[in-house]
Amino acid sequence: MRILRALTYDIVLVFLFAAIGRVSHGEDLSRIGATAWPFLMATIVGSLVASWRQGAWWVQGLTVWAITVVGGIVLRLVSGDTAAPTFILITTAVLALFLIGWRALLRKRIAAGD
Repeated sequence: MRILRALTYDIVLVFLFAAIGRVSHGEDLSRIGATAWPFLMATIVGSLVASWRQGAWWVQGLTVWAITVVGGIVLRLVSGDTAAPTFILITTAVLALFLIGWRALLRKRIAAGD
């Protein structure tokens, strides 16, 4: 998996995660960057680490996911924002679905010969 393709997919999905969160709370999408930035920074780091590890697709997915969740929450807290336990749980679940899920779907397509 090429790093730029994986990083692009990861970034798009983090923006989608932030957009879904903002919309579900009735917030304006014009400030999506304020919601997404901690997770984007962590995703970039996670994608770089995963590309250096050169493991199986699921190892790369777990690596990006773990670094994105932990790093994003930490950056969010350090910047003065909050992270309620329910936010952490939802963030963990949604980002697992997004960041591991697209890799699983791609692997399934490759295995099927599509």
